[in-house]
Amino acid sequence: MEILLMVPVLLFSVIAHEVAHGYVAYLCGDNTAKYQGRLTFNPVPHIDLFGTIIFPALLLITHAPILIGWAKPVPINPYNFRNQRRDHVYVSLAGVTVNLALAVVCTILYGVYSNIFPASGNNALVIMVMYGIQINVVLAVFNLMPIPPLDGSWVLYHVLPDSLAEVYKKLFPYGFLILMLLLMTGVINAIMGPAMRLVSYFLFWILKSIGNV
Repeated sequence: MEILLMVPVLLFSVIAHEVAHGYVAYLCGDNTAKYQGRLTFNPVPHIDLFGTIIFPALLLITHAPILIGWAKPVPINPYNFRNQRRDHVYVSLAGVTVNLALAVVCTILYGVYSNIFPASGNNALVIMVMYGIQINVVLAVFNLMPIPPLDGSWVLYHVLPDSLAEVYKKLFPYGFLILMLLLMTGVINAIMGPAMRLVSYFLFWILKSIGNV
């Protein structure tokens, strides 16, 4: 039952992440995602067989400590941006920003609902909202990591001096292999831990402000 409640939340969160990339790219002058029909919350154009279905299912089956998935990347053409370096950073941060915003919204919903219905227990709505917090925090922190092809890698690439950026970009073809190795060895969890705790403190402060704790 919890898996049935979790999967729609994960699917919505990863699709919102990708739509945010495409929409900000559109605002920055790139119509690629719009022309390819990717500025939609219809899940069909966004589903990636491995990232949206197989990989999250493997994490669930193996009781992995984190649940991560991804949708099919939204196509962008940075050469269409008005300011290539600046706008590429904006587009890269758009998905993370939406995930953090969703985590905050879910936290507020949880706090308000718990105050109105203090004896509601862990019903379906509460469980989905809690997963909304957890999944979006994980997605935001995970995607901010400067490991290709994650969003943080493009942010780092554009803020580095040109000479270092070109050296760093040589890692991009091997990024997915590096990412899988770090995931399997548990290094990703160790790196993400402090950042997730920091975000959790902020969300806890929101709950405290609502009067839920």
